[in-house]
Amino acid sequence: MRKTIITALLAIMALTMQAQTPQPPHVYTVENTGSHFTPPVMPAPDQLPIIRELPDALEGVTDFTDWSKRRSDISHMIQHYGIGLKPTMEAGQVVAHMEGDTALVVYVTVNGQTLTLHSTIHYPKVGQPPYALMIGTSMISLPHQLFEDRPIATMTFHEKQVNDYGQWGPHHERGEHPFDRLYPSLTANGAYSEWAWGLSRLIDGLQQLGPEVTKIDTQHIGVTGCSYAGKMALYCGAFDERVALTIAQEPGGGGAAAWRTSHESKDKVEDIDKTDYHWFMESQRDNFRGDSVYRLPYDQHELCAMVCPRALLLLGNPDYVWLSDRAMLASAKAARKVWEHFGIADRMGWSIVGKHGHCQLPERQWPEVQAFIDRFLLERPAKTDNIQISEF
Repeated sequence: MRKTIITALLAIMALTMQAQTPQPPHVYTVENTGSHFTPPVMPAPDQLPIIRELPDALEGVTDFTDWSKRRSDISHMIQHYGIGLKPTMEAGQVVAHMEGDTALVVYVTVNGQTLTLHSTIHYPKVGQPPYALMIGTSMISLPHQLFEDRPIATMTFHEKQVNDYGQWGPHHERGEHPFDRLYPSLTANGAYSEWAWGLSRLIDGLQQLGPEVTKIDTQHIGVTGCSYAGKMALYCGAFDERVALTIAQEPGGGGAAAWRTSHESKDKVEDIDKTDYHWFMESQRDNFRGDSVYRLPYDQHELCAMVCPRALLLLGNPDYVWLSDRAMLASAKAARKVWEHFGIADRMGWSIVGKHGHCQLPERQWPEVQAFIDRFLLERPAKTDNIQISEF
């Protein structure tokens, strides 16, 4: 009897302590909370061990106090082996102002060169400022109906103001982009590091001006995009901890899809050999093509995990086999273990649903998106703990 009582008391104490333990924050006020950590050792690619399974995103992590260092290590690996350096900024290098009531203009000056970013903020017709904000990378492909009756402002990150490569039509090459004028030593970069850098500068501008000027609540910023811009949204959200919600729509290989799983696919998918190398460093293809992918010290589930403890929703479309959504599902399941480890699994989910056009979100997928934007941009009650939908 005494033993039973003691066991019950211990259980109650454990539950009480768990209830009193503060949850990890939903968002931060700085771009990178791990900026003070020293990068890990980066062996030469041919000296890296072969890892057949997806690497452990939680390596060395016991509790949440360990996560900032682990996230920093993952960030450094992705930059070093995959996309190139995302430069840090110094005080005074970013200056912002509003032209009229809606146009945000940000000047970034480095090495005597200035790059200008501009974007129009579209304010909602409902609610009161300061408003939550959804930023579209290149554009917002999500249906406008998801935003028109919610107090959420929208704007577009015009990525060509930073790196003007495009898949169609004339474009510049490495060394010729606006970013390269500021950072001539980083011309080997892939576009995704440069685009992530550019979106962060827009957020710098919003923070600098403040809600009295911009009418924007910088604690409730989301980013979204589809296809190549879905990759862009994922990199932007992963590499800036001021983004509260990342929605990557049909991002394909090099986005959320695990490189290792794509390599093992029998279908023609966007794997590490067959992607657009304007987006990544060419050295990634040289060093990790074919079976060398197993030497990559990270995989894309860890890019997804970098969003933790903030919110992430992955949207897929299995009808487009090239997107390698089976690899995205494998990656999503592996990444979610990080959120689960910290008791916040309801901040990460996925919905992989077919029978619709590429980047044409069907109405039956709207509830998942609505739940995430309501909860993480508007702080409204919404059930997000069981959004793990797949038609495989």
